[in-house]
Amino acid sequence: MTEIQRPGALYQQVASAIREAILSGEFAPGAPLPSEAQLIERYKVSRPTVRNAVAALRAEGLIEVRHGKGSFVRSDGQPAVVIQRRIDLHLGFFSTPDAADWSEAETPTPYRTHTTKATGQLLGLGEEEALFACDRLLINAASGTRAMHRSLIPFGVAEGTPLAQKPGVAPEVAYFILADAGRKLWWSETVRARMPLPDERAALQLPDATPILHLARVTHGTDDRPLLLEEFRVGADRAELAYRITADKQPARARA
Repeated sequence: MTEIQRPGALYQQVASAIREAILSGEFAPGAPLPSEAQLIERYKVSRPTVRNAVAALRAEGLIEVRHGKGSFVRSDGQPAVVIQRRIDLHLGFFSTPDAADWSEAETPTPYRTHTTKATGQLLGLGEEEALFACDRLLINAASGTRAMHRSLIPFGVAEGTPLAQKPGVAPEVAYFILADAGRKLWWSETVRARMPLPDERAALQLPDATPILHLARVTHGTDDRPLLLEEFRVGADRAELAYRITADKQPARARA
């Protein structure tokens, strides 16, 4: 039995006691939380108090609910998948090292849209500039991890290339088309963590209080012009990113 004697709302006291049990290892990562009846008996409180305490811990991300199975202590183990964020070039063709590990969970959806303030800045354009877009929902066969991929191509970039008729091609194909048009390509990428929007949470099948990793990769061409924007979103509890970093060659300094 655990005495609840600290100040504050009763459910907060119970949440604090359960939190301490989780952090001390008494309730192990990945293990089911004691049932409502067991928590009521342990802390000598009402059912609504226990439910409010568990809800507070879900909001903190310490507990996840698995439908039909109950509440579980969130695992603190290694991510389910490591995503290699690099692009390889061989005999004129581009590839990504783990592309074969992902398949399309739904048919890709190409459509026309416009830049927002955020996407316009990344593409060096103003707002409401015309874009070709394609959305993909991907799944990793080995781990079941889901990811969302979106490509955005300005009309001016696609014009005069096969991308104008087929803007929904895979990114590696788009790289080849852009390079075949005489552009020398390089890439920049930023990563940020944020809480998901409702549609992202549903598509990625995320537990409560789980942030996503939002990656923005820009393909640049001649004169560093942005040509293509890709947005990749995945649950931060499911994936980690791996990068290969090489040193840039600096121009030789002129001798005095």
